[in-house]
Amino acid sequence: MAFTKRLDAALSRAIGRAQAAPSPARLASALDYAVTPGGARIRPTILLSVAAACGDDRPEISDAAAVALEMIHCASLVHDDLPCFDDADMRRGKPAVHRAYGEPLAVLAGDSLIVAAFEVLARDAGTVPERALALIRILSTRTGMPMGICAGQGWESEAQINLRAYHMAKTGALFIAATQMGAAAAGADPEPWEELGARIGEAFQVADDLRDALCSEAELGKPVGQDDLHGRPSAVSELGVSGAVQHLKDILAGAIASIPSCPGEAALAAMVRVQADRLVPTEVRGQTVPGE
Repeated sequence: MAFTKRLDAALSRAIGRAQAAPSPARLASALDYAVTPGGARIRPTILLSVAAACGDDRPEISDAAAVALEMIHCASLVHDDLPCFDDADMRRGKPAVHRAYGEPLAVLAGDSLIVAAFEVLARDAGTVPERALALIRILSTRTGMPMGICAGQGWESEAQINLRAYHMAKTGALFIAATQMGAAAAGADPEPWEELGARIGEAFQVADDLRDALCSEAELGKPVGQDDLHGRPSAVSELGVSGAVQHLKDILAGAIASIPSCPGEAALAAMVRVQADRLVPTEVRGQTVPGE
């Protein structure tokens, strides 16, 4: 991917600062373990793509935003895998952090990544205070309550679940953060970018529901069948496989149509199409993604 080396270098620098001596060696090791090797890095890639579409006049601020967002995402995975939540043994094809380091260090590693994310923004985006404050506001809103990933996890403890609110918080929140932070990092108004992030997030959640129902653990590098196992609502249980696939394609078409006018609009639309194609599980492909 075009941004892979740039993102990896910025993330490595940030993790290195978080591991600086004197620090407890095992917790320092757990931080690196939690973020490497990375997954698809979809969220920071979207963020950097939006920043590029908006001009990316301060790439160091865009890099800080992308790293902070990825740290929050990785922290959420560490916490999601804990026995009190999903009780997952594997993540990205290797033992989950709590299996490799134990539950106490997994909790601390996730917490440390969350704190480090905001330290990155304060340090590396602080040269332009108004942008740094906008980035901190967006990321905090989409991490905590009432609209962030903490709220998304909280919905799973409710007797009655609002499926749209659940999906918007659990999965959509960080995609909204990606599009809005990308715009803010480049000095653009983040508000018009909420719809694109929300649509991408909704599509990602539907695709994740499909993969959970259709794919194997070997294919995904993490446990499957978790929605049924934990009694969680999903697009597959609500709509069936074919209905979920059509819903996914409709969402993706809407996402492309929702891209705000900007200098790099055409290139950004192409990037969304590439990411969209990757979302459709191979088991149910057969039609092109709308807009292609």
